[in-house]
Amino acid sequence: MTPAAPILSVRDLRVVFDLDEGQVRAVDGVSFDVQPGQIVGIVGESGCGKSVTMKALLQLVDEPGRLAGGSIAYRRANGTILDIASLDPRGREIRQIRGAEIALIPQEPMASFSPVHTVGDQIVEALQLHARQWRPDGGRLSRADARSIVVDLFRDVGISMPEQRVDAYSWQLSGGLRQRAMIAMALSCKPRLLIADEPTTAIDVTTQAQVLALLRELQRKYGTAIIFITHDLGVIAQMASEVVVMYLGRVMEQGPVDSIFHAARHPYTRALLRSMPSLRGTTRVALPTIAGSLPHPFNRPAGCPFNPRCEERAGPRCATHVPELREVVAGQAASCFLHHDAAEAS
Repeated sequence: MTPAAPILSVRDLRVVFDLDEGQVRAVDGVSFDVQPGQIVGIVGESGCGKSVTMKALLQLVDEPGRLAGGSIAYRRANGTILDIASLDPRGREIRQIRGAEIALIPQEPMASFSPVHTVGDQIVEALQLHARQWRPDGGRLSRADARSIVVDLFRDVGISMPEQRVDAYSWQLSGGLRQRAMIAMALSCKPRLLIADEPTTAIDVTTQAQVLALLRELQRKYGTAIIFITHDLGVIAQMASEVVVMYLGRVMEQGPVDSIFHAARHPYTRALLRSMPSLRGTTRVALPTIAGSLPHPFNRPAGCPFNPRCEERAGPRCATHVPELREVVAGQAASCFLHHDAAEAS
């Protein structure tokens, strides 16, 4: 069977920040695909460029940041392909896509909702702005109809007493309810692609499990493709079918979740997995850690970005040359000279 064409295809994406102290390469040649209905996990340490990558997909990079290269090919419902990277960040085309076709669940729902408007009013505004998602005939969506849709959405995402909570302000809701309201807002216009940027940050583990179960259920119900960003590999194992491992703005490894967890190829991925607690692990023993820390943005190492912390260096060229991302086994690629040599020899 011929595989479906990707809904999103990112190639050699580059984002830089031009600062007085110099230029920061926050995203440095990232490439990946998202298939219709697929959940792709983006994982890595804090500061590795995950969130900046996702902001770039919606042309939301704050100044002095800018897209410096690459393409973001988005396949619309009618089959046409649009390069988001070429659009004006303030133009009409990207504003038609944001929220309506590609939606974002940000890290901090408290900071994303206006504190002086009810959460219901803010979602109603989004629905009326993108009324064509509910009214293909081009008709106007009345405020009463939009409010009814919001109540149904609140019910779908597990918010109790939705008729009352729709008139609440964000500061009147608990962290879990705010997160559910943000998920309802992201799904309000029936997007084809949902970007979830660490949606379980700052909530307790019980609420986290509920939010993850909710996202899986909504993904099955609506068939929405999801890009799930997190630093928690346990969450990735639960949610994703495909994994992209990032470090210092570059993709270190990518492949199916089972392959990544059971046969990781890149030393960085293996180090991340070793640092995870295990139910089978020995008690009262410190977990292994990755030596060193992420380099300062103005002091990027030459060669492979991970080489100063790597315990499995392939030789001196790791400090002088940047390895390309290459397929090392079927469906799994790594950016590491250890596997380049094996591939070239075979």
